[in-house]
Parts: sequence; C-alpha cells; structure tokens
Amino acid sequence: MANIRSQIKRNRQNEKRHARNKAVRSEMRTRTKRAVEAVESGADGSEALRLAIKRIDKAAAKGIIHKNQAANRKSRLMKRVAASR
Repeated sequence: MANIRSQIKRNRQNEKRHARNKAVRSEMRTRTKRAVEAVESGADGSEALRLAIKRIDKAAAKGIIHKNQAANRKSRLMKRVAASR
C-alpha cells in the first residue's frame, strides 16, 4: 500500500477508470454477441448491428480500445453478418 498522498489518489483514480473501462468493454462485447445471435437466428438484426457498431466506435473514441482494433472488430462483425445472410 502506498503511503504517498499523490499515489493514494492516483490509485483511487485508477480503480474508478478501471471499473468504467471494464463496463464499456463488457457492453461492447455484449452488443456484438447480440448482433451476431440476431443475424444467425434469422431475425432482422440491423438494429442490433447498428448498436454494436455504435458501442465499438464509442469505446475507440474513449480510448478503451485502439482505433485500428475498433476497425478490425467492425470488419469481423460485418463479415460474420454477411456470411449469415
């Protein structure tokens, strides 16, 4: 445990950021999974797909994932959707 005040504060900030980033990453994965399931089940998954892409873009904008990683994820998702249709 740190005993320097600035480091104690830094640890608190890091915990908050970690929790926030984890929530965003989890939401992104959930939306992606729902989009894939919707398309594979035969339903019109365009709304689910739109929401998944929106979450991926938001995560990239917030710096939670790299912009190239976001592009790769969207590309892979679109490829799966195209193969299912």
